[in-house]
Amino acid sequence: MQELNSSNFDAVVLQSSSPVLIDFWAPWCGPCKMMEPTIAAYGNEHPEVLVVKVNVDEAPDLAQRYNVLSIPTFMVMKGGAVVEQFAGAMTKDVLAERVARHL
Repeated sequence: MQELNSSNFDAVVLQSSSPVLIDFWAPWCGPCKMMEPTIAAYGNEHPEVLVVKVNVDEAPDLAQRYNVLSIPTFMVMKGGAVVEQFAGAMTKDVLAERVARHL
């Protein structure tokens, strides 16, 4: 899973021809740590989706730009636009269902 920051976010996410699942997280966040294996498993099972992470402590400007008010927050982007945003811990099935709406 690729870790993005302010310097590479636009080039990777906005230019992607694939749908992108973005995990906004922080190392001190318990639910974020709990979701890490779920996100990794989802990414391994769905190669058609680019799965990336943004550490909000290292890239607060991205969190602000996308109105991330709590973490973990997940965004699905297609064609450079946010098509869905949701927050909190969830099962892999729920995560997959939310992303599948946009594939």
